Amino acid sequence: MPHQVTVVRAFEILDSRSRPTLSVTVGLAGGLVGHADVPGGTPIGTGEAVELRDGDPHRYGGQGTRTAVTHVNGEIADALHGQDFTDQSSIDQLLIDLDGTPAKARLGANALLGVSMAFARAAAAAARIPLWQHLNPPEVIPVLPVPHFTLIAGGARASNPLDFQEFMIAPYGAPTMAEALRCGSQVYTALRRILSAARYGTALGEESGFAPDLVQPEDALRLLVQAIDEAGYTPGRGGVAVALDAAATRLRQPDGRYRVCSQLLTSGDLIARYLQIAEDFPLASLEDGLGEDDHDGWVRLGRALDGRVQLVGDDAFVTDPARIARAAGEQIADTVLIKPNQIGTVTETLRAIRVCLESGYGAMVSHRSGETTDSFIADLSVGSGSGQIKSGAPAGGERVAKYNRLLQIEDRHPGLPYGLGL
Repeated sequence: MPHQVTVVRAFEILDSRSRPTLSVTVGLAGGLVGHADVPGGTPIGTGEAVELRDGDPHRYGGQGTRTAVTHVNGEIADALHGQDFTDQSSIDQLLIDLDGTPAKARLGANALLGVSMAFARAAAAAARIPLWQHLNPPEVIPVLPVPHFTLIAGGARASNPLDFQEFMIAPYGAPTMAEALRCGSQVYTALRRILSAARYGTALGEESGFAPDLVQPEDALRLLVQAIDEAGYTPGRGGVAVALDAAATRLRQPDGRYRVCSQLLTSGDLIARYLQIAEDFPLASLEDGLGEDDHDGWVRLGRALDGRVQLVGDDAFVTDPARIARAAGEQIADTVLIKPNQIGTVTETLRAIRVCLESGYGAMVSHRSGETTDSFIADLSVGSGSGQIKSGAPAGGERVAKYNRLLQIEDRHPGLPYGLGL
């Protein structure tokens, strides 16, 4: 069914880091509307779509998004108003063509994504189906995803000495989404008690994980296992596993080595450390264990772990279907982190997930460091059948909004399966 666009409007709002982003509304003929608040990231991977910022040092330290808002309200609105779009790909292709640059640098990926997401919501409303169903390709089984909760933060996400960025738990053994979220909450609460009793600070990082004054990543993982146990769960893939985001691109030095805990490690040294961590802890997933350009290291890491731990790539993939297909041929990682604002439209995001599945790779839908209460990625994770989601701690309104939306989907559609069966 064609959808005629009658309204395209944006204004500037704040994300969870107190930085500006966009809120976008798209209206269709008949009075149906869709809204979307665009997440803000901290781009690291080369090749990410451009998050357009104003650059005015006297306003939000140059981080304002008035220019992107102007593009939505002006050129994009003019191009879309009165046009009929038969499906999501037709409007997204117009947006891509209108921008005309490989990285969406002219109009801004944040501007394009806001319009793309808002149209998806309006189209779902027009079809009288939930957003996840609108995003669900006919050949894909929708799945309630295993959540990866960030309980301890380090790296760029916190001011503590931890070099690795996120220390997570994943309740693979939960029977339902509701039980998975209960697990995350109870382990989070247990961890707070443990940190307080040990006189560690319970200040929070950007994604609501605790930021204790730790140095060694093994100490953080040890605390997670203790919290899992004290909350009454069993550590391991059959119960509650741990997961790690090393964000190693940030740790890579000009000479190719990695600075970890004040030591300079070769790729081989760092791989050996991961192998020991996998021996000592119930590690199920490792994200960005090596830098995005350390291709030989990624291959060696995969061979060394030999399928015992899921290897997730973020910086090396940047939600780009072409990069994902190329990396699959080179045996780099086995799972891709999916962030819609890395690529800039809903259609391209769904295409990236499809390439993952066709290549035998897993996909994990992810939030960004600068979030809003928009829950779009919850529906995306279900509808795409990705089976995994990462949205920070089970705390903080902008993080919990995604988890609560998953609870709502499960409540309204009790037949949906949960998890990957890992």
